[in-house]
Amino acid sequence: MGGFFYFIFIIAGCGKMSSVPDGKKLVRSPSGLRMVPENGAFNSPFSLDEPQWVPDKECPSCMQCTKKFDFLTRKHHCRRCGRCFCDKCCSKKVTLPRMCFVDPVRQCGECSRVSQKEMEFYDKQLKVLMGGGTFIVTLGTSEKSETMMCRLSNNHRYLFLDGESHFEVELSRISSMQVLTEESTPEENDIHTYTSLLDSQYISEGGNCRASGMLLHYKPMGSQDPKQLRMEAAEDKKTASSWLAAMHKGAKLLYEARDQ
Repeated sequence: MGGFFYFIFIIAGCGKMSSVPDGKKLVRSPSGLRMVPENGAFNSPFSLDEPQWVPDKECPSCMQCTKKFDFLTRKHHCRRCGRCFCDKCCSKKVTLPRMCFVDPVRQCGECSRVSQKEMEFYDKQLKVLMGGGTFIVTLGTSEKSETMMCRLSNNHRYLFLDGESHFEVELSRISSMQVLTEESTPEENDIHTYTSLLDSQYISEGGNCRASGMLLHYKPMGSQDPKQLRMEAAEDKKTASSWLAAMHKGAKLLYEARDQ
């Protein structure tokens, strides 16, 4: 049996049933045009709210280089953090899908680097998660397992599991997750906090320590009693490992969205 690395993310709130369609609308904010769900409660769990802009009167100078603003040196607000900068320190326009912007928006140097790193997840990992992987799934302490395809829903809110049966797990109702790996021994010192695992190189698509499964606890809709779900890679272990690695990378965004 593979060992495990442990990490936790908790995201508050309850979601809708996946059968309810997600309508979207185009809205204009001070930061730019955004395509957002008609009901804000149906946002993607990876999304971030727009920040409050630092009031102009509270930023007489650039919050990075300290150059004073005047008629020639204009102030600009970073669309991701809301702080004030001069044009030189806030000149890059970078895509920001986590805030649903239609076009690239102005961001400071630090925020633009973070947004560019996140684009790997949106360009690659989300496609892997929505494409799915095949796992041997066990519910609770049952001795019966079923081979199922697990994939992320198009609105990023649910894990769909399909086999002879079908059920869904809402990401907002997941309380904890363990990533199982092939070459680890399940000892106490293998347990890491969620944040420390985010920086580790153990869970990867092609490293020596491949992700081989996932153990999660969640609360089904209409219930406060937690249930356990165990998923272990089926025959196509390469695809399953890539899916788990993508899930691991997405967990960081879920954690950040919860703590915003």
